[in-house]
Amino acid sequence: MHHKELKKLQGSKVLVTGGAGFIGSNLCETLLSNDIQVVCLDNFSTGKRENITPFLNLPNFTLIEGDIRNLNDCNTACLGVGYVLHQAALGSVPRSINDPITTNEVNVSGFLNMLVAARDAGVKRFVYAASSSTYGDHEALPKVEEVIGKPLSPYAITKYVNELYADIFYKTYQLNTVGLRYFNVFGKRQDPDGAYAAVIPKFVQQFINHESPVINGDGSYSRDFTYIDNVIQMNILAMTTTNQNALNSVYNVAYGDRTTLLQLANLLKMHLSSFDSMIKNIEIKHRDNRIGDIPHSLASINKAKQLLNYNPKYNINDGIKEAVNWYWEHLKS
Repeated sequence: MHHKELKKLQGSKVLVTGGAGFIGSNLCETLLSNDIQVVCLDNFSTGKRENITPFLNLPNFTLIEGDIRNLNDCNTACLGVGYVLHQAALGSVPRSINDPITTNEVNVSGFLNMLVAARDAGVKRFVYAASSSTYGDHEALPKVEEVIGKPLSPYAITKYVNELYADIFYKTYQLNTVGLRYFNVFGKRQDPDGAYAAVIPKFVQQFINHESPVINGDGSYSRDFTYIDNVIQMNILAMTTTNQNALNSVYNVAYGDRTTLLQLANLLKMHLSSFDSMIKNIEIKHRDNRIGDIPHSLASINKAKQLLNYNPKYNINDGIKEAVNWYWEHLKS
């Protein structure tokens, strides 16, 4: 699927902001392996140099070390670019609760800088990472794009503001945008370290180290865990679709299935036990729920299927198997 669609981009230059991050580096890798010119803009605040080290010698890869909070850096990065995949952001609800100002500077001011730079450079299409956190306190499942609640964290506010700005930039300046509301993305190169590590790499690392993972709450909270290859597919479709009705809109990017945290921990345990049989005896621990966490998340992916021909290939089990294989290679010391 990738290759057929990506033929349309040959001869174009694609800017991936946050290209040294988890999702960004996976996008860079796919584009580069299809002979597309890639510019990566990253300030390495959360991105990792080792994520892009394999690309540095490729003739079709350019790294710009810069910050989306600096309009000049955004303008430089957008020169000659046909498409932007805007992934640069400060993720994490708890981080935004601890430091709402920096999260807003990067995710709102930085986003606005990127829109202005893309507009001024005449970019054909601006595809950006939106978030499932935008559904906020709206409880109905599955989540459909047109119905959202009130945001439950500073992070969620910033990601909703992105959608509002993108909409205005189309209406006011005719910049074509597509917002992708990511649901709990996981896969290779997602960082297991640090205070704000995502649940899957963190649990994997703990199991490998023979430590007990700790679930917030009783483990009944559920998420629509989405393997990275589904996300790559969606970004490619958003960049290449010829359906004008599909543009200037937002889409859920997910598999359309939900898994409880307890099921997740047991799934990881099962797959990791095939490498190390001691892992199946590790106990799973519990603590209080976290502020700003919603109990359940599940995406409807009908809109993406209808308008973009989205067809996710990886369910949670397939994705976990791939991810665990990668982590086992990269994490065991």
